[in-house]
Amino acid sequence: MDLSGLSFKNSSTSLSTTPNSAPPSPLISPPRSSNPSRPKTATRPFSPRFHSRPPKLDSSAVWRSQMIMRCGFSTLVVYLAVCRDLNPLYDVTVQRDYKEKYFKKLMPLGQKYAELFPWGGKITSESMKFFSPIVIWTTFSTSRDKHDDLYSAFVDYYKAWLELMDEAVEEKDVPQILHNCEAQHKYLTWRAEKDPGYPLLKKLVGESLAKDLVRNFLFEGVDTLGTNTFLDYFPEYRCEDGGVNQKRSMIGKSYETRPWDAKGEFTGG
Repeated sequence: MDLSGLSFKNSSTSLSTTPNSAPPSPLISPPRSSNPSRPKTATRPFSPRFHSRPPKLDSSAVWRSQMIMRCGFSTLVVYLAVCRDLNPLYDVTVQRDYKEKYFKKLMPLGQKYAELFPWGGKITSESMKFFSPIVIWTTFSTSRDKHDDLYSAFVDYYKAWLELMDEAVEEKDVPQILHNCEAQHKYLTWRAEKDPGYPLLKKLVGESLAKDLVRNFLFEGVDTLGTNTFLDYFPEYRCEDGGVNQKRSMIGKSYETRPWDAKGEFTGG
């Protein structure tokens, strides 16, 4: 997902972008054939030039971008759940100027994969504010064709993210940098507390190791980039004893179908 704060996956580092006047290069790769008889050759290797975590930047360079590339996978034997997005730093259902600036030109890309990957089921309204109109949220039984399409989606979204990075211009306005920083910390705080994979991770590796992995790797920065707690950002989750309510949603509303149209307009109400 202003590109004045871009990071890959769930990293806390960011780079600002302000698109220049030059038209972007094409973002969408040619669609793959759906012919089941196509040769089942090995998927071509893809080696992006980055580490699992981007290098740290000093405070003068951080919080300039406003988008995060996210790739999530969850597998259960032959069943796959996928969430892939260029996560916005700000809620695109509210900030239309932000959405128009960074997602309008990406809508053909999102629409292409919305047709290939049907909406995967309920997403809470609280979580929706952290997704963009081009989010891929889907579930399917695994197959070679689906794996190939998923690989193409990864490449296309990664290329789009790189192009946005190339257009990045450092944010120099200190109040805006601080605003971006707080928005990023809010996102990390939400994910560290409410990520749906956390309970499963605790069962697999134990609570202590799972917490360390979530807070110091997957959502690194949640303990260092701000002082607000989860309940400071989301007070509606406070229990009478002062703890955090473990419910996924306090509003009780979820979206069973895709809540954006082909133009990126939010239709979820």
